[in-house]
Amino acid sequence: MEEVVPALGTAPLLLIAVAAVAVLLVLIMKFKVHAFVALVLVSLLTALATRIPVGEVIDTMLAGFGSTLASVALLVGLGAMIGKLLEVTGGATVLADSLINRFGERRAPLALGVASLLFGFPIFFDAGLVVFLPIIFSVARRFGGSVLLYALPAAGAFAVMHAFVPPHPGPVGAGDILGADIGLLVVVGLVIGVPTWFIASYLFSQWIGRRVDVPVPSTLAGRRSEADDPRVEATDVEDGAGPAAGTAGATATGTATRTTPPRFSTVLALLLLPLVLILLNTGFSTLATAGAVDGEATWLQALVLLGQTPIALLITLLVAAVVLSRERFSRAETEDLLNSSIGPVAAIILITGAGGMFGGVLRASGIGTALANSLESIGLPVIVAAFVIATCLRVAQGSATVSLLTTAALIAPAVAENDLSRLDAALVVIAIACGATVLSHVNDSGFWLVGRFLEMDVKTTLKTWTVMETLIGVVGFAIAWLLSLVV
Repeated sequence: MEEVVPALGTAPLLLIAVAAVAVLLVLIMKFKVHAFVALVLVSLLTALATRIPVGEVIDTMLAGFGSTLASVALLVGLGAMIGKLLEVTGGATVLADSLINRFGERRAPLALGVASLLFGFPIFFDAGLVVFLPIIFSVARRFGGSVLLYALPAAGAFAVMHAFVPPHPGPVGAGDILGADIGLLVVVGLVIGVPTWFIASYLFSQWIGRRVDVPVPSTLAGRRSEADDPRVEATDVEDGAGPAAGTAGATATGTATRTTPPRFSTVLALLLLPLVLILLNTGFSTLATAGAVDGEATWLQALVLLGQTPIALLITLLVAAVVLSRERFSRAETEDLLNSSIGPVAAIILITGAGGMFGGVLRASGIGTALANSLESIGLPVIVAAFVIATCLRVAQGSATVSLLTTAALIAPAVAENDLSRLDAALVVIAIACGATVLSHVNDSGFWLVGRFLEMDVKTTLKTWTVMETLIGVVGFAIAWLLSLVV
């Protein structure tokens, strides 16, 4: 990572960061400026205020925007298409029914959360959430109540797994920098992550979901129109033909479907397919790193390529298009369905990219570096300093992964000097991950992803998603700190 040399001192940079976030919130919440426009404007003003050379301002903005889109756009687009096929063919309803039958109606949110924990082990936050959203919306529509009751346990599960547990890039990179044992880090991440999710995500969702009523969104799994499904007539929509009424089941007019929904085993296999491919990637990459297999072998490189998340989702989409569309849609209808899935997520992709632009400008300005250097000199215990530095970096620039890696690099000398045990080193990694999770706000692409998919305004997103992310970080750090004291 290239070291950033700030053009201003720590105090001016901190004031500029606070002012930038305040201006952004005012533009969006008070003046109702579109989030994409507001983010681009504030990114430009911040770059100029922090004295990034004028000739580099646009390149800096585009670098943050492009790097975010590179990791998000493919995942969101492919995931939206897979989700659309699952929703329209009734796959989401079939899976939801099976989960509810196994866990019981009252434990539907718990069932969704547990499933997300399992699927979140190898799958990145963005991809996992997008694929699960049609299922979440289907269950929410079936049992009623605020969608937060069902969406937050799943979103929190993906967030916990993404931050705490390898093979996700943040914990793997931080663990490598600190010399932590990755195998032990997986165990520690799960031991801390699961109870953290239950307390900070599941229990919180049940509390906030009964106090904040967010209706089931129309994005991805909303009530269908003729544009969404060429086989559904207007009368079917008006009569409520949709997932809640049995997406692929028979209707009174017979125009909404041709065949029965897919089997549970088919839907489960489609959801497991990217999981298996990504696990193959992780497993063989680990073997190659350990020298157990030839990392240059063509067959190994081919398997690793197939397990890259965008490729795994692309393969899953192609298989889903064949398996789910066969005997249900013509090729033209399938094309229309996939095309209709892109429109609702286009704004999400742009806003997410603009959030990455804002974070990129803050990183390039040196705000994060200045804050971290100041906190490092205070002399806190290693595990506490790791959490505090990661928290400040997270608040300043938004990216959890950048916060993890930057904090690990800053704290590595202290870890080596204190000669920490393998377990303590793993606990420091988790403390960094907790700090990199808290206070997700307007400079975090995940904030916009969740807020827009659930069709929440900024204020509601702050008091739901931001609070939950903060609870995840605080509860996880408390557990890690206690373990470091008693083990």
